[in-house]
Amino acid sequence: MNGNQGTSSNIKRGEIWLVNLDPTLGAEIRKRRPVVVISSDVIGALPIKLIAPITEWKEHLTRNIWHVKVNPDFATNGLTKVSAIDVLQLRGDDKQRFVRRLGRVTPETMHNILIAIAAVTQMNVAN
Repeated sequence: MNGNQGTSSNIKRGEIWLVNLDPTLGAEIRKRRPVVVISSDVIGALPIKLIAPITEWKEHLTRNIWHVKVNPDFATNGLTKVSAIDVLQLRGDDKQRFVRRLGRVTPETMHNILIAIAAVTQMNVAN
């Protein structure tokens, strides 16, 4: 599921999209980059999706509970290098920022993302 598939009117939870994050302020993650869609598919009257940006993996990120490591699998997730999903930089973005769908995360990765979100928000969740 890679390449120029998908239109920004049909964005689903767990998908990885290339999104234009500029303009930004301060330490916000910037430029055009892949993101994971976190929003539920059944919630939202506005054309806004909650997303988690993806950045290049570096070994020092291992100690951060808010970085979820994802390995490249171009046929499935559209990524070409080991990456980190940064849940500390969750943000709501208008669908107009979405450029194209790259792929999707596995159910296991989505579960790990939700655990990381719960950890950084101090939410008590049960398996």
